[in-house]
Amino acid sequence: MEKDNIAVGLDIGTTKIVAMIGKKNEYGKLEILGIGKSKSLGVARGVVNNITQTIQSIQQAILEAETNSGYKIKDVVVGIAGQHIRSIQHTDYISRNNPEEVIGEKDIQLLIDQVNKLAMLPGEEIIHVLPQEFKIDGQSEIKEPIGMYGGRLESSFHVVVGQASSIRNVGRCIQSSGIELSGLTLEPLASADAVLSQEEKEAGVALIDIGGGTTDLAIFKDGIIRHTAVIPFGGNVITEDIKEGCSIIEKQAELLKIKFGSAWPGENKDNEIVSIPGLRGREPKEISLKNLSKIIHARVVEIIEQVFSEIKAYGHEDPRKKLIAGIVLTGGGAQLKHIKQLVEYITGMDTRIGYPNEHLAGNSSEEISSPLFATAVGLVMNSIENSTQSAVRMEVVNEQPKVVYRNVPPVTQQRYEVEENYVERMETVEQSREVRSNVAVEESTETKIRKSFFDRYVDKIKDFLDNAE
Repeated sequence: MEKDNIAVGLDIGTTKIVAMIGKKNEYGKLEILGIGKSKSLGVARGVVNNITQTIQSIQQAILEAETNSGYKIKDVVVGIAGQHIRSIQHTDYISRNNPEEVIGEKDIQLLIDQVNKLAMLPGEEIIHVLPQEFKIDGQSEIKEPIGMYGGRLESSFHVVVGQASSIRNVGRCIQSSGIELSGLTLEPLASADAVLSQEEKEAGVALIDIGGGTTDLAIFKDGIIRHTAVIPFGGNVITEDIKEGCSIIEKQAELLKIKFGSAWPGENKDNEIVSIPGLRGREPKEISLKNLSKIIHARVVEIIEQVFSEIKAYGHEDPRKKLIAGIVLTGGGAQLKHIKQLVEYITGMDTRIGYPNEHLAGNSSEEISSPLFATAVGLVMNSIENSTQSAVRMEVVNEQPKVVYRNVPPVTQQRYEVEENYVERMETVEQSREVRSNVAVEESTETKIRKSFFDRYVDKIKDFLDNAE
């Protein structure tokens, strides 16, 4: 695959697996070059439970995307979700040795590294450490501490935690599919990138992504992620209820939900009936659309009430934490008829359906603009951002140190000189060697600091997989 800013997102869902290839066009919009999707067979509630089937589904989606686009996929950014995901709020601080020095990236990374050492429950690992507001020497509500002075740097963090085994299983599936894992992103964060505007994030908004196996929640306020949660119910549970309630097979239940389903029972009249073919010569089955809507309504109410309890747990009822922009619904479940009205009725909050078309190029197909592909679009955006950042990081790391040796004999100077404009005073050859070694140490430290936690986490998964073979 060429590296002209082309990126791939892989959404491993409970219902479907989507591989999406895209790049940014000259207007900064996302141009989708190819898309491949397959039925997800080895995933339940966002967690891999059959490695072989998941690998086959991934390979099928990848092959379709490659055929549609003409590009060969080498690496992907993968979304992480599932019922094992939880989030915690944590506050931490560092005391700086020299308060007269300005605060830099090094200090923030030191603070983040400190949070990464938090003790978790057995089998759990930290996935994301997301800084919120900073506090410097007691001065609070600082969003950007870099460039300021202070002795004590403190921050509140949103820490996302997941089961290490579940994450490694995803890594194993990717590697066995013959592609590299270039990054991991929490799926609600990817969906948020695709469907939310910066104004909504500032005003306060709750994104509800209703998938097949899980319903993901991400809450933003003042432009910062405040709360994430994964509810272990989604569209598949509604289909299961229809199957049981109407005594029909799953395939028919899914079609009924999509074509005739409604989250608002009052919309259907008593005499509206749909006839379903019977199995193996049996009589056709007649199903009342009013009863169908009642089944769907009961389950959707349960899902929305659980999500709303998470929104209240965040503190939405506090005037300072009020979500002014209300709720944005996305994911396949957001396509259910009248779900917007039901959510508004239950929560009393303004609601809209979130489409990822704001970030897509004008010539994108209607199918890609569907809420169904919000996560995949967000993952491609995340992948492009990651590749841009790593390109900048490579430029910085590859920059050669410029050293000028002063008060050193001419022969020695010729032997040790690297470049001309680095201002450093040296008295002897021994000192010059010491300074050169210090420069090397500083450079390696800088490189480590610049490596984001996620880069290291992905490396850790790769090492684990390599050792397991």
